[in-house]
Amino acid sequence: MINLGILGCGRVVQNRLVDVFKNEIKNINIISVCDLINDKANFVASQLNSKSETHYERLLNDNSINTILIATESGNHYMNAKEALLKGKHVIVEKPPTLVPEEVIELEKLAQKKQLMYAPIFQNRFNPAMKILKKTLDNGRFGKIVLATIRLRWCRYQEYYNDGWHGTWKMDGGVINQQAIHHVDALQWICGEVANVCSDQEKILNNLEAEDTTVAIIRFKNRSLGVIEATTAARPEDFEASISIVAEKGMVVIGGIALNKIDTWNFVEKKPEDQEIPLKYSQEVSTGYGLSHGPLLKEIFNRIDKNNIIPPITVNDVLPTINLVHAIYSSKEKNHWVNVKDNPLSSKLGK
Repeated sequence: MINLGILGCGRVVQNRLVDVFKNEIKNINIISVCDLINDKANFVASQLNSKSETHYERLLNDNSINTILIATESGNHYMNAKEALLKGKHVIVEKPPTLVPEEVIELEKLAQKKQLMYAPIFQNRFNPAMKILKKTLDNGRFGKIVLATIRLRWCRYQEYYNDGWHGTWKMDGGVINQQAIHHVDALQWICGEVANVCSDQEKILNNLEAEDTTVAIIRFKNRSLGVIEATTAARPEDFEASISIVAEKGMVVIGGIALNKIDTWNFVEKKPEDQEIPLKYSQEVSTGYGLSHGPLLKEIFNRIDKNNIIPPITVNDVLPTINLVHAIYSSKEKNHWVNVKDNPLSSKLGK
């Protein structure tokens, strides 16, 4: 039996995970939920029929809990995960798993030493549209990639940044680390590791320490090129989260507001199933969270239940994503192209 504790009862828990645990995953025993704000903890506890806590030490010291899901402020993910692992708990952590690459490596080593699972959440990898794109690319149908683009046009008004941690360097970063990290992850997962990056960033409509808008040019190790556009200054609502692949043998665009809808599926050499794929693998979603937390968490819990501590998405899978985020920031800070293989670190993120 998975006996779960949830640490942090903010946006992702209230807007997505409550629904997942109420309607998709019902065989998990949620012992307790915790948030520093009592009203948030009480609300989630009432929805999930669990205990409510405002002191996370009680959650960590509860011997009946064997797994902790961490959904606290981004800058607290490292310490929260470390403390949970030291208490002998499996850890599931929302993105970003840590703000600094060396921290996620440290936690992976600690989990292995303790024989515990340390599972980062990048749920878009479980989107049906993204899975069929990855499978098709790995099978060689695209041929040589020419250009890959991610575009995030989401809306966050100023009140989002007035909570004391969103948009700060110490606890969060800007759009590229908080919202678009999902899409940066998709880009490197689909197209392979990045060799070089040149970026620019600005806070255009929102008042925050970091940025609300990022653009970047990237060169992949395979010599194909890429473009990143990301903003939380779209108005009046979330509009687009897309990835497009232009290649030697075809072109695919996955769009929607959560990488959820196949808009273009067009290849030089046609196959009979091509006509059905966009409808078969697209989803209708209501928010940028998408619908893949459920499938990912089910797989995590199934593995824990079978004493398999290797998570569906490993630290080795997501480390290139964290490194690329730092390279994007570092390029802006240094005002020139940077080599990702040199592991450039932002002078601000996590500081």
